[in-house]
Amino acid sequence: MNGPSAPRTPKAAAGALTRPPSSRILRTADFRTVYDKGIRVSGPLFAAFCLARAAGEPRGSARLGLTVPRAVGKAVVRNRIKRRFREAFRLHRSEIGVEWDIVLNPRRAAATAPWEAVERAFRKVIEKCKA
Repeated sequence: MNGPSAPRTPKAAAGALTRPPSSRILRTADFRTVYDKGIRVSGPLFAAFCLARAAGEPRGSARLGLTVPRAVGKAVVRNRIKRRFREAFRLHRSEIGVEWDIVLNPRRAAATAPWEAVERAFRKVIEKCKA
């Protein structure tokens, strides 16, 4: 049964499974700050920029920003890449630490890479950012 009168099922108790709005980098100024002051980590699937936020800034959780250029592929491909990197971020958010901002610039290879390679590359970014 669909529609407004459909019974609503409660959302799963998914504290770690959700992606709150505070975990996203949305403002251009925030992206620019991470690009300018952050650490660059390059790999075959993406270039990543990591920046530890200053002590005075709010620290709800680690934040992720994605910039996928049109050169990577059409909208379907770009959206799939973004979904995969958001999922990798969600799975490893507890390992990152609340002070980190991470911006990922996926490359064309990310569209066809197996999930294990995406996850492995994201873990390497976490390790290099924390070092």
